[in-house]
Amino acid sequence: QVEFVESGGGLVQPGGSLRLSCIASGNPHMMSIMGWYRQVPGNQRELIATITSVMQIIYADSVKGRFIISRDNVTNTMWLQMNSLKPEDTARYYCNRVVGGRPFHAWGQGTQVTVTS
Repeated sequence: QVEFVESGGGLVQPGGSLRLSCIASGNPHMMSIMGWYRQVPGNQRELIATITSVMQIIYADSVKGRFIISRDNVTNTMWLQMNSLKPEDTARYYCNRVVGGRPFHAWGQGTQVTVTS
């Protein structure tokens, strides 16, 4: 059973930066595609970035040019460098394996990002 632990969220002013981390434990093997999701209360969880085991990357238009996804296949760790943050980036951020465009494992607790002046 794979578990995810997200960290690195916090309170930041518009234009600021944060770096989120995701650690997968519990026999994750080599997860081909990993992704970062975010959710605002009352809305569906949104997939914002994916990265394959060979570092092919796709971003949602809402974060393209501002966020950078990366991963380490040895330590089963994934990161999301978030730059030029906007108030609309305020959400709870989660990571998961992505299979067929959908999250595959149970969700972790996520990490809250709040962008406000």
